[in-house]
Amino acid sequence: MKKTYNPTPETWSELLKRPTQTIADVEATVNDIFSEVKSKGDAAVKKYTQLFDGISLVEILVSKEEIAASEKAVSEELKTAINLAKANIEKFHSAQKTERVMVETTEGVNCWQEKRPIQKVGLYIPGGSAPLFSTVLMLAIPANIAGCKEIVLCTPPDKKSKINPAILYTANLCGVTKIFKIGGIQAIGAMTFGTESVPPVYKIFGPGNQFVTVAKQIATKHGVAIDMPAGPSELLVFADYTANISFVASDLLSQAEHGADSQVVLVTTSKKLLNSVEKEVEKQLKKLPRKAIAEKAIVNSKLILVKNNTEAMKLINAYAPEHFIVISKEEDFFIENIQNAGSVFIGNYTPESAGDYASGTNHTLPTNGYAKQYSGVNLDSFMKSMTFQKISEKGIQNIGKTIELMAEAEGLQAHKNAVTLRLKSLKKFSDRAQSRP
Repeated sequence: MKKTYNPTPETWSELLKRPTQTIADVEATVNDIFSEVKSKGDAAVKKYTQLFDGISLVEILVSKEEIAASEKAVSEELKTAINLAKANIEKFHSAQKTERVMVETTEGVNCWQEKRPIQKVGLYIPGGSAPLFSTVLMLAIPANIAGCKEIVLCTPPDKKSKINPAILYTANLCGVTKIFKIGGIQAIGAMTFGTESVPPVYKIFGPGNQFVTVAKQIATKHGVAIDMPAGPSELLVFADYTANISFVASDLLSQAEHGADSQVVLVTTSKKLLNSVEKEVEKQLKKLPRKAIAEKAIVNSKLILVKNNTEAMKLINAYAPEHFIVISKEEDFFIENIQNAGSVFIGNYTPESAGDYASGTNHTLPTNGYAKQYSGVNLDSFMKSMTFQKISEKGIQNIGKTIELMAEAEGLQAHKNAVTLRLKSLKKFSDRAQSRP
């Protein structure tokens, strides 16, 4: 890990740079694949699965038999763990439901807001060396609570054209309607345009590597919404003398093992702690099964010493971490002043792993500094807010003149006429009523 002592704000931008490619580096590849998926459908999906993954797919859709077999392949112990996590995630996301908001803004003018589910959503679940069945929980559960009618899931198969049984079991448990053996750019393209097998969706969710992240962003040019630009995982830990050194090291490594392009950062006011964590990381790293991957991520990671908590807080907000762990005697200071983070973990006994799996919060979070303007996935991510209004005769009389004046000032005569005609109609009706004996 690279050590930096008391960096000045002018150097933060370079110091905190992520080890990721830009959209420009990947865009041409994505556009070429998208174009072929759009025109050739399943054939293009199979072609690129063979090219990138070395897998010859016969069927893209996961069969009912494969789903049934997955239930037998998952141990009862793991099923129990998945169901406990599911209950906590359901509890937290169900609590996010909101009622209709209704207001009479002026007498006779009633406005209200209601939420409706996005009808068709696509879930991207990373596979490969770390099949993230936990991400199925994080995406399919709120999609179901929201009431999404069509929940499509794409995940890359293994070399035998199989999907990890835990992914299939969890997807079926959480109400996914269709599961496809597709990964990478071709999966995002299939959900964007639709193919003979894969239905097009209105919004795509889920993390992925740099190619998937860019593909999702380019999908927005084709009329499909996305949850956020969620790329390689990252973690920033602030720790002071109250922190348990082994805990801090384990948290840093928990994210480093995600992938070679992951990044972890330690910020501290204690040089002694910084050096101790560095040694502990090296010690724990030697014992990890995914040591080779974590080592590559550690090369891109930082140990940063700052002068005080205020300086630390400014740097952390500038970085805008996906995951932020704070272990400090002054934890309230950090809780109150953190502005940019995907999810915050507080204290020695709150590992980031808890949020990844079973505490109840969502682990699909903005990366690469996007926590400055994006939220992590939540129930509202799967819903749209719609506004309604109903205006009575009294209501249009109360606000009609205001509308007429504003429309006329903008030069929009038809807008004005839409009100004027109604007001004249009401006046004629009123005049006739008054003239009757």
